[in-house]
Amino acid sequence: MAFEKFKKLYELQKKAKTIQKDLRDTIVSAQSADGKIKVAFNGEQKIESVEISEDLLDPQRKKELETSLLRVIQDAISKVQKIAAEKAKEVMGGLGLPGL
Repeated sequence: MAFEKFKKLYELQKKAKTIQKDLRDTIVSAQSADGKIKVAFNGEQKIESVEISEDLLDPQRKKELETSLLRVIQDAISKVQKIAAEKAKEVMGGLGLPGL
């Protein structure tokens, strides 16, 4: 019986590593409503790219740029967190714990 538990744990560890690689390779993008700011994060919540329209680089539009950038980054991170949570749920579900 102990062997079966170790085997199951090993399989879960392999699956977790695969999911971690999948997250690293997953790219999630978000953009402002006007499309002037775009960001991309990988599934590990590491930023991959930022694009900002030149017309937002005017010093008089600094506050607008900061606000828009913050919203877009928050949106991208929220999307990444949802994906990561779903992947984690797959692994945790394999443990056979109630409620997961």
